[in-house]
Amino acid sequence: MRAGRGSSKSNTSVAGSVTSSSSAVSRTPAVGDTTGSTHSAGTSNTTTSNPVAGATSPNTAGTTPTSAETAPSSATAGATSSSADGQVTGVTTVPTPVVTTKPAVAESNPVETVAANLINSVFDPFSGTWPTTPSHTPTAWLAAAAARRELSATSVPAQPSSAIKLGVVAASATPSTQTAATSGTATSAAAAANPLISQPATTPDITHQFNVLIYVPLHAFSQQWINSPLGRQVDAFINKAFGSYAIGNGVAGNAAHPDGTAGGWLLGDGGAGWSSNQAGVVGGNGGAAVGFIGTGGVGGNGGAGAAGGIGGAGGTLMGIGGNGGNGGAATGAAAGGAGGAGGAAPGRLFGIGGAGGNGSDGGVGGYGGDGGSAIGVFGSGGRGGDAGNGSTTGPLPALGGAGGNAAFLGSHGSVGNAGTQAGIPSAPSGTAGPGGTVLPISTTGTWLTDSNGKVVLMHGTNQVNISPNLLTPSEAGFSSDDAAFLAANGFNAVRIGIDWSRLEPQPGVYDDTYLASINQTVQMLASHGISSLLDMHQQLGPAWSINTGGLSSANLPFPLGLFFDPAQNHALDNFWANGTASNGVGLENNYAQMMEHVANYFNGDAAVMGIEIMNEPLPGNQTIPTLLGSNFFDAQELTPFYNQVAAAIRAVNPTTTIFYEPNFLATAMIPIRLGTVDASNTVLAFHNYSYIDAGPLGVLPFVNVIEQNAEAYARAHGIPAFMTEFGSSSDQTSIADTMNPANHDLIGWTEWSYSNTGYGGIDGTPEWLVNDPSKPLTGDNVNTATLQTLTRPYPQLIAGTPGSYSFKNGTFQFTYSTNRVDGQGQFASGSQTVISVPAVQYPNGYQVAVIGGHVVSAANAPQLIIASDNGASTISVTVSAAAA
Repeated sequence: MRAGRGSSKSNTSVAGSVTSSSSAVSRTPAVGDTTGSTHSAGTSNTTTSNPVAGATSPNTAGTTPTSAETAPSSATAGATSSSADGQVTGVTTVPTPVVTTKPAVAESNPVETVAANLINSVFDPFSGTWPTTPSHTPTAWLAAAAARRELSATSVPAQPSSAIKLGVVAASATPSTQTAATSGTATSAAAAANPLISQPATTPDITHQFNVLIYVPLHAFSQQWINSPLGRQVDAFINKAFGSYAIGNGVAGNAAHPDGTAGGWLLGDGGAGWSSNQAGVVGGNGGAAVGFIGTGGVGGNGGAGAAGGIGGAGGTLMGIGGNGGNGGAATGAAAGGAGGAGGAAPGRLFGIGGAGGNGSDGGVGGYGGDGGSAIGVFGSGGRGGDAGNGSTTGPLPALGGAGGNAAFLGSHGSVGNAGTQAGIPSAPSGTAGPGGTVLPISTTGTWLTDSNGKVVLMHGTNQVNISPNLLTPSEAGFSSDDAAFLAANGFNAVRIGIDWSRLEPQPGVYDDTYLASINQTVQMLASHGISSLLDMHQQLGPAWSINTGGLSSANLPFPLGLFFDPAQNHALDNFWANGTASNGVGLENNYAQMMEHVANYFNGDAAVMGIEIMNEPLPGNQTIPTLLGSNFFDAQELTPFYNQVAAAIRAVNPTTTIFYEPNFLATAMIPIRLGTVDASNTVLAFHNYSYIDAGPLGVLPFVNVIEQNAEAYARAHGIPAFMTEFGSSSDQTSIADTMNPANHDLIGWTEWSYSNTGYGGIDGTPEWLVNDPSKPLTGDNVNTATLQTLTRPYPQLIAGTPGSYSFKNGTFQFTYSTNRVDGQGQFASGSQTVISVPAVQYPNGYQVAVIGGHVVSAANAPQLIIASDNGASTISVTVSAAAA
């Protein structure tokens, strides 16, 4: 949608009610859902484990072991699982703790209590002898040496029989040792304990450097102290003095008490969760490192078909979240267990979220756990866990976990790999109809190409009716006569809007009747030789996805609402943080699953030229920082989201071209700061509405700036650029001066808008090509001036590499070579190139002059077809009006 359309509406609700049809498909995946399963036989506790970004261990301050000598192996009942920002993301009921005797605490006077405990400690010494000089010299405990030992460790905990994937390291009973949460070759205990070591970044960021140079040595030093004879005795003295567990590691869970306990409230790692060896029994959650420095305990692996435990949170000043446990494998048609979420990194200075656990194989694969999120200055998110594979036909593949959120000086965690499912995907094929044939479109370098390797250039329109919701084209009156009208005037693409709120009225419930209406238009267009670009053009999202935090909308006019509407920006921030929806699944995870459903519905259909992930993403409260030059939103929120959704699309549809946009502010000439979208066959979509007519000075350079920004990004990433919106006006100079640079640079486009959307154009003039598509396409129902501007001759299908084309004063000129853009030699002689020659421009016919080729189409055909001559390497075509 062009800037400002509909922006004055309240963004806290979805206009209109949405009722799912009788054919709605309910698909609420069990992302870590283990409701009803028990930790061990004979216990009444249950766990609902929905791994979401930032989920932490249920251990919190105040649930720490309290014995001066030994920490109890349980956590306090009723603890909540909370995200890094303190929001509750799930509730875990744990067994009644086995509490050891602790010193009485006089609640009325804490100072007096501490003093009394110090005195008691002096007169009631520990059993055994007082500390003696350690056997190693103090220099052996230096940070550098400790760091070397931790980073170069090669030992790996023994893998239990309950491990679900070859090479996955199982949870160790040692609280300070992490479990590797990624499949593949087993890593060292030290690497598994530290996500940035086990998953080295291609370009290490400052958080990585902080981890290696500061946290690893400090953590190693603290563990050396805690585990040394001297440290144990001194720590015990301190713990007894304070009357609580101040320094020390948590204790690993066991079958009776599955959750690891928290580390000391000053210093210490969380205990590892118990790895279940019982079918249907979830793994224990890792204990939190509630002190200033510490690593959360790893979640335990789930029993057969059960979810892995959630990793414990890292330290409050510096720390690393525990990795989530792996789900347990299932047999037959039973679903594999989901991976547990990685522990959060709430350290205010430094933190790395734990990696999500892997989902397991089964009849339906288990979902990967989400990586833990970080909130500190130096904070990076944990990697999402990989999903398991499914052996039954019907369900869609499980998706990998989302990466954890990053702080300003860190990196967002990467998404986990999706699983596979029997029967998916299928291969694409051409869609033929009485009026034309549409071949699959993909990318070759910076070009769009068809299945024969010919370059495809697309010119089209938007059919996106946004009032009150996104009407389907047929609901808006768009029908076969509109498709025939477009084809006759040389258009070969239509961008069709899909509304998330209509498609998914409730989490995991998809209205396939709605998609069937979209598909009817897609197939009808294909029968006229027109490809469809499916555009996720939702107005924010369904009501269940909007969390305003209780804030009221300011109802500010555009564009002030983008900057200062607290309700809208809170809802957007919550989405980009993968905030939890009512189904216990992150909003971005829900969106990815919805996109997987769409991609699967249209899988194998060559009539769909591509799927556009999201229209004009809004940065929320990152709007002003982005305007001022911050790349945080683009690099650490939008790019990871695109990678997550692209992975979901590719899980079911390996070939459909994926289009993605820069954030909304790119239309204000802000440079595109997106990172790399790690998927094959992708296109950068951009919108160009910054036309300013300076009278005799012509067009100010803003139009060119936007296009140049898009081209610069596309070239740097070796992908095509495509202008999916421009126009929104009846000012023909504005339309032409925005379109011409794209034509000059051989960039495809879809102009806004084919039909009347109910809103005025960007300059207040009518923006439609056709006012009402349900009425005859004659007279005042067609904007003939806009039609004349848009429908110019252009090459549609090129058997070679395009050089340049122009259209001036009624004369069209085009040159191209016969070299293939894939570098695989030349097209054979006789290969055909198709040029659109609209009758609007040549009402009395046209004449053609060709060098290096010859005309094989009928005289005055709307599609001029040129075949290359034998031995020709360059072909030139000139079209002009027929002689009177």
